[in-house]
Amino acid sequence: MWDGGAGKVGSKAEFEGKTIVVTGAGGGLGSAIVELMAGRGARIVGCDQSTEALASPHIASRHVFDLLDRASIEAAIPVLLDKDGVPDVLINNAGWTRAETLKALTAEKIEQELDLNLTGVMTFADPLIKAMAARGSGSVVFISSVNAISHFGNPAYAAAKAGINAYAKSVAVELGRSGLRANVVCPGSIRTAAWDHRLAKDPEIIGRLKRLYPLGRIVNASEVAEAVAFLASDRASGITGAVVPVDAGLTAGYLPFIDDILGA
Repeated sequence: MWDGGAGKVGSKAEFEGKTIVVTGAGGGLGSAIVELMAGRGARIVGCDQSTEALASPHIASRHVFDLLDRASIEAAIPVLLDKDGVPDVLINNAGWTRAETLKALTAEKIEQELDLNLTGVMTFADPLIKAMAARGSGSVVFISSVNAISHFGNPAYAAAKAGINAYAKSVAVELGRSGLRANVVCPGSIRTAAWDHRLAKDPEIIGRLKRLYPLGRIVNASEVAEAVAFLASDRASGITGAVVPVDAGLTAGYLPFIDDILGA
């Protein structure tokens, strides 16, 4: 398979000479993104909320800050730019949720989930994106969620992720002429440690979950990372402002309706 002249798809040299910033680099999905990008030649700048989370040997440079702490974000940005330069690619991956239904919401939880998944993300991304635009080139990929497309619970998180989708489109539209692309990947359920608290309550939940997905399974972190790599790469040079579900078909339609109603 050929990518139009830049090299073979998945080439080990695809990101050679590129600096890629990944937030949430120590998490389940973040680790998969880091490993894939490093394997294709990128110099990885990893960001997370602890040094311990950034132990991967694939990470060349490490920055610790908390997306819930504006001061720590603002302090980290000039240090990152001074040490690592303006990135070629920015992957905004960090995120988290625990308020799973409207019933679980409180003012404190709403504030925390919006601050972490939207305000903190934008606070960190904005100066880096503007620096990339000033240079005249760059690619930004936001990790959002299927929760931003349809309602699957986690209402505050979903609202924040819908805001991320809108923010990415604003970057795509306003900064496209400055050589910047911005796209969004919306994963469905991924079997990472984020599911551990649900499995602790109900070990059978994954089996029931799979029934909702047309592919008969949930996606894995490496599949999401592949979509991120594509959108970040020159192979996607004509794509900006796109929102791409990587969800085993979840948002395409409601399979149990076919099975239980039409197929009954």
